[in-house]
Amino acid sequence: MTSITVPRVRLIIVGDEILSGRRQDKHFSKVIELLGQRGMQLSGAEFVSDDRASIAAVLKRSFATDDIVFSCGGIGATPDDQTRQAAAEALGLDLALHPEAERLITERCAENEKNGVGSADMSLPENQQRLQMGVFPTGAEIVPNPYNKIPGFFIRNHTFMPGFPVMAWPMLEWTLDTRYRQYHHQTVRVEHSFLVFGLPESRITPALEALEARWPGVKAFSLPSMGGEGKPHIDLGVKGEHLAAAEALAFLKNAAQEAGGTLSP
Repeated sequence: MTSITVPRVRLIIVGDEILSGRRQDKHFSKVIELLGQRGMQLSGAEFVSDDRASIAAVLKRSFATDDIVFSCGGIGATPDDQTRQAAAEALGLDLALHPEAERLITERCAENEKNGVGSADMSLPENQQRLQMGVFPTGAEIVPNPYNKIPGFFIRNHTFMPGFPVMAWPMLEWTLDTRYRQYHHQTVRVEHSFLVFGLPESRITPALEALEARWPGVKAFSLPSMGGEGKPHIDLGVKGEHLAAAEALAFLKNAAQEAGGTLSP
């Protein structure tokens, strides 16, 4: 069986409202959850303001990678929505109304009229403004939005979605299950940890370095705690392929005890 190399997965979250604290981000933890359900993991995340130049700089750097990237926010049609324009700028592409996006937005306006909201007349200024949400970099593909039909877009391994979780999360799941199914559950990785008391990080660090040198596919971690209501301790652990991680865990436990630490029961 041929193994598949799974690309790194990253998240970009766009919005001044997140950086100012006006709204709390909900995407980060949800993306970790949705990836985990599919045996994938998040490799990095970045928050960026609504400034077009800032978004374009982040995306230009991001498009230069082979990573799978999900971007949430800034694809509406108000002045503070600059992600569509920034993506085109980063790629050196023009913006154009996507035919399928135009059809879907037109359908949405017709449905709204049937429900007594607005008009299906696409020549009206408000509907012309709605069509701006279907203006994407040339060559982009749409990402279906089951919530209200107004799509996101996909280009160069980057998926652009609205900031609203009720829209973004189903769009992200569709993308994972449609475009990236081949990467599901390709790597069996585990994480083990234990608590050790009475041991400074400086004393266990050489063992962590030796561990990663001996098991290159395993990452060691050390999370110290001041104790709060309990005793100061370190949460020591390993993560990686299950057999190698089990061996590395045994090594780390032994090293912690030899360095004078006391393990939790």
